[in-house]
Amino acid sequence: MGEGFVQSLGHPGGNFTGLSFQGVELLGKRLELLKELVPGGAPVAVLWERGSLVAWQAVATAARERGWKLLSLEIRDAGEIEGAFKAATGARAGTLLVLTGVPFVSHAPQLAELAVKGRLPVMYPFRQFVEVGGLIAYSADLLDIWRRAAVFVDKILKGAKPADLPVEQPTKFELAINLKAAKALGLTIPPSLLLRADQVIQ
Repeated sequence: MGEGFVQSLGHPGGNFTGLSFQGVELLGKRLELLKELVPGGAPVAVLWERGSLVAWQAVATAARERGWKLLSLEIRDAGEIEGAFKAATGARAGTLLVLTGVPFVSHAPQLAELAVKGRLPVMYPFRQFVEVGGLIAYSADLLDIWRRAAVFVDKILKGAKPADLPVEQPTKFELAINLKAAKALGLTIPPSLLLRADQVIQ
């Protein structure tokens, strides 16, 4: 809604409706999980690109409300990813938060490798990052969202107007943790986090 695609969640208007990933709404929770994972006053580096400007603004607001320091690492293309990691470690960031963006999805294995190289615990936007070597991710359950999307398609094919179909909010969320990545980082995952994890990769 913050990007102007719908008038409201209950009454989208126009030709848009569907399911929200709550990508922006979950950013505060991701920050809190990072601070639970690595407590302390070190800044949280945030890797983002211009397409995720709204998300960056939301992260900045969430951090300011909690009194936490951020380090902005905006990139223009994937070629700047490695330099961003070097900037994070050079600034003694305690952790790094990756926002949603095409360069990050297509270079997920590289992100995981750079995290280990820089000894930097990284929070990702989706479980798929953790499955290719990333440390931790928290998001809406994407498989559940895709299943629900089929219901929307069925309703529209039967004549329903998108403007009349409320945008649905996710009801299932997933926390994924990669213990192999944690070991490579020399990091012990707090038991409180492990107990809440929906997926633990050994």
